[in-house]
Amino acid sequence: MVSKRSVIQILFHIVCWMLVAFATIMPLPQHSNQDTGTYLLHLCFPLLMCILFYMNYLWLVPRYFINNRYRVFICVNIITVIIFTIAMQGLMQVLFMREAMLDPLRPPRIHNEDDIFSKIAMLFTITGKHVLPLFLTAVVAVLLRLAQRWQQAENGRKEMEIQKTEAELKNLRNQINPHFLLNTLNNIYALISFDHEKAQKAVLSLSALLRQMLYENKKAISMREETEFLNNYVNLMRLRVGKNVRIEVKFTLPQQKDVYIAPFIFISLVENAFKHGVSNSQPSYISIDISTDGDKVICEIKNSNYPKSSSDQSGHGIGLEQVAKRLEASYKDKYEWSRGVDEKNNMYISKIILYDTQLRDTR
Repeated sequence: MVSKRSVIQILFHIVCWMLVAFATIMPLPQHSNQDTGTYLLHLCFPLLMCILFYMNYLWLVPRYFINNRYRVFICVNIITVIIFTIAMQGLMQVLFMREAMLDPLRPPRIHNEDDIFSKIAMLFTITGKHVLPLFLTAVVAVLLRLAQRWQQAENGRKEMEIQKTEAELKNLRNQINPHFLLNTLNNIYALISFDHEKAQKAVLSLSALLRQMLYENKKAISMREETEFLNNYVNLMRLRVGKNVRIEVKFTLPQQKDVYIAPFIFISLVENAFKHGVSNSQPSYISIDISTDGDKVICEIKNSNYPKSSSDQSGHGIGLEQVAKRLEASYKDKYEWSRGVDEKNNMYISKIILYDTQLRDTR
């Protein structure tokens, strides 16, 4: 099936050659002695140009020029131009004879074959009228074919970049799932030892999370889906932490407009808040504030700062590294991420602003 782009290209070629043909016959005097045969003879030169153009465009450039076989390419073009020039000279003689037949009163065209200046003038005339336009036709064919090849290469490069980005996102997703699952299973394991009822609720919450992670394999999800996922995770973690931990969750979403983001961008930040913001003996605080006004998405997470000791190397910072890679892959040059410790309040703050709210699932 011919694509729309191919149809447009074909129509473009047809229009261009119609304009060339029109430019050839337009200067002819519009009097009664110009019959159909005369017009057809004048159209022979655009026809030869067309043949030379597509001979280069479809055969010589792809087979010889692009493969650096320049000698063959140049020789074939020179021979073709010479043959077409000789043919046009023969056609010009036919035209002169037809003009004499159609207008007997017109004085014949006299050429002094022995005059060197007449020969030079004729040579320049032939070069200007036939040789130069034919060579320019071949040059245009080369340039157009090379431009088309460059465009195809550029499209291929962009397609490879898209595929590379999708592969990176898929790889990151495959890394996120086991990392998140491992942490959650550790939490459930801890619950089983002292509260079976909470452990059962944790398993139900985990199944809801896994359902979203396993069966909603999308490149973009709505903010409502993302916040529901995070809310399930926080509810799961509430069962794990003690009463000394104060957890505040705030989601502000527009009622009339859907906003889409890349999934699982914020989960690693929430995980880190629970990992580094909870103390077994000291009062702890975790604040999760996610909002959007339709033009940008803001995720700000604050937690009390209780960094792990050097002996606790679980995670090795994989979560934050994944967040950085996902932001670069999905929101390159369209996001801000600031993070660090507020020494005055002994609080760790991580804030992400996404400026692309039109992200869509393009599968």
